[in-house]
Order: sequence, then C-alpha cells, then structure tokens
Amino acid sequence: MNEVVLQPHTQDIVVDEVFPHAPETIWKTLTSGALISRWMMVATGFEPVEGNRFTFQTTPAGEWDGVIHCRVLEVKPNERFVYAWKGGHEANAGYGSRLDTVVTWTLSRVHNGTRLRLVHSGFVTPRNDTAFKNMSEGWKKVLTRIGTVTEGQD
Repeated sequence: MNEVVLQPHTQDIVVDEVFPHAPETIWKTLTSGALISRWMMVATGFEPVEGNRFTFQTTPAGEWDGVIHCRVLEVKPNERFVYAWKGGHEANAGYGSRLDTVVTWTLSRVHNGTRLRLVHSGFVTPRNDTAFKNMSEGWKKVLTRIGTVTEGQD
C-alpha cells in the first residue's frame, strides 16, 4: 500500500509594479544594505552574495525575539534576487508564529522602465494566516517605498 504524505497548504504573496527606472537602478535599491534600511528594515550583515546570512529586526512577540533570519539563495544581477526568510516561534499563535518562507524579486526590462515582481512564498495555512494578511498589505507599502528610494538613485 502506498502511503500518501499530505503537504501543508501554502499561499504566496505576489506584488507586481512597474517603475520608470532601469533594472540596474532598481537592482541597486534592492541589494544595497544602506538602501534596504530605507525601504524595509535595517539589515544586519547583509551582502548580496549567495549563501550570505543576514537578519532583520522587527517587533518581538511572545516567545519570538523579532529577529528575521535570512540567507541569500540566488543572485542574478539586474534579474533575480532570492532569499530565505525565517522567523517566529513555535509557541506563538497569530503574530510571531513560526515562519519559513522565501522572498523572490524578479526584474524585467519593459518599455520605459522595469517590472519588479515580488513573490513571498510558503505561508502555511492556517498557522501563518496572520503573517500572510499583515505582510500582504506590508509588501504593497514596501514597493511604494522602493519607488521613492529609487527616485534619488537615477
């Protein structure tokens, strides 16, 4: 008899935006530690190098210290930037529940600029429903801030 292993159901956040900047300019905004701190959070130990580990600090909750542990998984300059995003704690429900996800930025040159597509994947339901809801809204704001920070880079 074959055993069926059910995978947990996951959802992805997808945000797509076109900016009036060259991919190289958007890339700099995505991969500069100093600029990341202006559109997201301060990144400690950040370098856009495959295998590099870095952290973000956000609001702690319950058993979770608020540290988001990231590891760079893929770097294709001006095209694709991917990192693991892990945080939370097993003892927490709702905000601060254990999260093991991947953030993928894809840049494509379009007429008059760059399409920036963010996919934050791997939100396990129902455990990560709070994070999914909060971050769905949060990433939209982040893309707006990326546009604002990028304005000064041209």
